[in-house]
Amino acid sequence: MNSKHIYGAKVGLFTAFLVIIDQLSKYLATTYLKGKSDFKIIDNILSLHYLDGGNTGAAWGIFSGKRFLFIIFTLIATFFICIFIRNLNRLYFETKKTIYNILNVFFIVLMSGAIGNFIDRVVHGYVIDFIYFELIHFPIFNIADCYVTVSCIAIIIICLFKIKEDEFNKIIQLKKQK
Repeated sequence: MNSKHIYGAKVGLFTAFLVIIDQLSKYLATTYLKGKSDFKIIDNILSLHYLDGGNTGAAWGIFSGKRFLFIIFTLIATFFICIFIRNLNRLYFETKKTIYNILNVFFIVLMSGAIGNFIDRVVHGYVIDFIYFELIHFPIFNIADCYVTVSCIAIIIICLFKIKEDEFNKIIQLKKQK
């Protein structure tokens, strides 16, 4: 087994690990928070609050009830993320530039968040949300949402400030290079 295959296995294991953390947190939230009062982590700042009825939309409830749309979008997005991960893997092995590995980690985290919420939509028909940032009355969210938000911000910053245009084009190209 060559180093590229080992790297691919590591990507799969890391993705699975992050998805399991997300799904376990949602299972625990459903088991211990559903139908119960909030669990205060930091009074008036952060609490765990099970969102009854779940989240059928995206951020701030946009596109509520569009389950099929989200399922299709997630499948398409995951396909493209896998291509970007493949390209970043190839670029890293060609150049040994650490930034490609860092960017790859953030794409894996992004994909893990998408898969975590995808599982909820398929299994439950909605996304399980339970983290409530009371201080600013932020909408209730979950760990997969954190994965998606943090990774998207990091990917944008890295692409804007650390990746040159020709490198970016190599990352997003669809055709597999030899």
